[in-house]
Amino acid sequence: MAKGHRSQIKRERNAQKDTRPKAKLSYARVSVTKACFVLDAIRGKDVQTALAILEYNPRYASSVIKKLLKSAIANAENNNGMNTENLYIAECFANRGPTMKRIRPRAQGRAYRIEKLMSHITIVLDEKK
Repeated sequence: MAKGHRSQIKRERNAQKDTRPKAKLSYARVSVTKACFVLDAIRGKDVQTALAILEYNPRYASSVIKKLLKSAIANAENNNGMNTENLYIAECFANRGPTMKRIRPRAQGRAYRIEKLMSHITIVLDEKK
């Protein structure tokens, strides 16, 4: 059992919270491996360079991640009051989401399973010192 008053416990928990701006997309209809190819290309880059990379990347995941990155930039501007010229991508990762299971009919009454993968994509920004 935690010691202290409830408000004191909440204050301590909020003091440890990460204040960096971030954006998360849950249940993206792209597999984790395909999303990670795009995320590896932009990890550690500044925001303008990352947007340019995503603009000309032919993969489907790049359009989804570009929209998510714009959301993270807007969060940094509006919620944290940060300057967009100083922002860079501190962390970006994709976690596995639920799998949609579908059936494909095959010969002689058999059925093959098709698994449509989903992912949860997160982008965390930070300001250059």
